[in-house]
Amino acid sequence: MKYNTIRFLRTLPRLTFFALFVALASVGTACKSKKKAMEVDAGAAERERLEKEAALKRQQEEEARKKREAEERAAREAEERKRAPYAKLEGYFNSISSASSADAANASINEALTLFSSSETPVLIVIHEAAGQKDYDRPTTIRNYLNYLKDQKKKADKIGELKFDGSGKITEVELVKQ
Repeated sequence: MKYNTIRFLRTLPRLTFFALFVALASVGTACKSKKKAMEVDAGAAERERLEKEAALKRQQEEEARKKREAEERAAREAEERKRAPYAKLEGYFNSISSASSADAANASINEALTLFSSSETPVLIVIHEAAGQKDYDRPTTIRNYLNYLKDQKKKADKIGELKFDGSGKITEVELVKQ
């Protein structure tokens, strides 16, 4: 038994060292596992944060695109509303100058006059323009110009500019001689 005790005492430092090594290895492994788990969690959190940022950016871009489209649509509609009186007036000019009878032309004249604030609305005809300076023919009224179109049966001059009052009626017409 004495021999076994001596032998045990000799192997004790080795056993202690081995036990200590096993204990440290298991603790170190556990720490590494925790580190890896934390790294994986941090990576997942980072990916999640990046995905949220990307989704927010996509949402902002979509909202900006919708806003831009709405502004463009509103601008087109405003331009169409602005051009509508021009198109109507050109239509009346064409129907008056190409009317088959004086009665048809007079009916078109009366319809066209509803676009104006009065039948005495001034009509200015640009005969020449250079360096921003315009030369006008003798001014006339819209009633006289429409009757001129009826009598001459010729194509109307190009509409340059229309001015409107607060109720949307035309208060002045500027035509450009063709």
